[in-house]
Amino acid sequence: MKLKILIAALMLTPQIIAQSYEKIHSAAIVVDTHNDILSQTTDYGFIIDKDLSGKTHTDLARLKKGGVDVQIFSVFCDGEEPKPYALANRQMDSLDAVLKRNPDKIIKVSGSKDLYKVVRQHKIAAMFGVEGGHMIENDLDKLNSFYNRGARYMTLTWVNSTSWATSSNDETFNKELTHKGLTEFGKQVVKRMNDLGMLVDVSHVGEQTFWDVINTTTKPVIASHSDVYALCQHNRNLKDEQIKAISKNGGVIQVNFYPGFLDNNYFNNKKAFLKRHSAEIDSLTKAGMVKFKIEDLIFSIHRDEVERMRAPLSAVIDNIEYIIKLVGVDFVGLGSDFDGIECAPLGLDDVSRFPVITKELVARGYNRHDINKILGGNFLRVLKANEVK
Repeated sequence: MKLKILIAALMLTPQIIAQSYEKIHSAAIVVDTHNDILSQTTDYGFIIDKDLSGKTHTDLARLKKGGVDVQIFSVFCDGEEPKPYALANRQMDSLDAVLKRNPDKIIKVSGSKDLYKVVRQHKIAAMFGVEGGHMIENDLDKLNSFYNRGARYMTLTWVNSTSWATSSNDETFNKELTHKGLTEFGKQVVKRMNDLGMLVDVSHVGEQTFWDVINTTTKPVIASHSDVYALCQHNRNLKDEQIKAISKNGGVIQVNFYPGFLDNNYFNNKKAFLKRHSAEIDSLTKAGMVKFKIEDLIFSIHRDEVERMRAPLSAVIDNIEYIIKLVGVDFVGLGSDFDGIECAPLGLDDVSRFPVITKELVARGYNRHDINKILGGNFLRVLKANEVK
């Protein structure tokens, strides 16, 4: 009899887990702090209230299917863009047009009070995140303008440094760098962001810039899309002392889905992949296509090869778990980087697949309370802590 009961319990366990994770995911406020679909709208003309399956990681229908309640849309351009502020505003315009057409599905929110109201209405709460301080063009008034348009964080640097803050890429590789960290103007930027209630984002910044931010800010910071250096030794990832500093600051680390930050072998595999298709790349280069569009195209054409390069879903959960074991469950969340990455981990094909993260957390023994924190509660705490009373 006992054996029969045990067998029956084992047979029912997958069903119980399925019901459990689905209910937990549905009830939680799921927040993704970094999605790059807006740069796809300006680069390729994609419209996110259309079905973009097979073309992008993101559209409105798939966000809803994935249970995403709060989406921060990244505003992005690289350091070569001659008019970054203008391009940033064009990307903001593109989302505002979608919002105007779909008030029954998605609404831009100004803060936590509006956010909770929109989520209770079963709509997506939208905000902007500015990915790269170069877009303010050394002008604090432009920072104010971004905030007034709905930007609730700014990543101080992208891969490129600004004149007032050095990036991780430059601090690691640029031997001609004349200074590291924040200048006096850089500290003014951080202080202005604190005064506005705009979250300071330390993803992409160099280590000296990071520590200068920690010593300057009066509010909790975020890393909107970063992973753990101890698990993957990429300069973009956070070292243990940085993770501890963010927890001490009361901030939050939003785990990135990019395989290059999850798997130490990814970039070697990518290099070999691109080398195999060098003839195609040369042809597209001669035709005048820019590098990032060429890579996007090559990755979309050769999906079978790309499939073998993707990191496992477990790598994302391992990063979440590492942060929890190091500093506790209150300091980690999700910052996917969807549509800013050429491929995502296995099982995380697009924004509709967010529930698999909840499923894996349940399988690893996390309870509803802690999962709610990871899925969005921790970020919401930091958002509220930054708001001007």
